[in-house]
Amino acid sequence: MLVAFSVTPIGAGEGVAELVAEAVRVVRASGLPHETNAMFTTVEGEWDEVMEVVRRATEAVSAHAGRVSLVLKADLRAGVDDALHSKVASIERILTAEDE
Repeated sequence: MLVAFSVTPIGAGEGVAELVAEAVRVVRASGLPHETNAMFTTVEGEWDEVMEVVRRATEAVSAHAGRVSLVLKADLRAGVDDALHSKVASIERILTAEDE
C-alpha cells in the first residue's frame, strides 16, 4: 500500500515548514519506505502500519496548531513490493524507449 499525505497546520501563518517537519520526523522514525517532496510525503507498507504513521504525524502537527488539514491518497494493490520506486521506474522505461 502506498499512501501520499499532506498535513498542514491551519492558522499558523504563512511559513509552516517547522510544523510540517514534525510530521516528517514521525515518518522517518517509522522505518517505513518513504519519500517527501514539495507537496506530499509518500509512505509504503501494510494498512495498519501506514495509517498509524499518518495518525502520529497528524498528531505531531496538531500538538502545535489548533487545527490541521489532512489530505490523503492511497494506492492499495495486493502483492506489489517497492511500489514507491517501481511505479516511477515503469514510466522511466517508457520514456527512455521513446527517446531511442
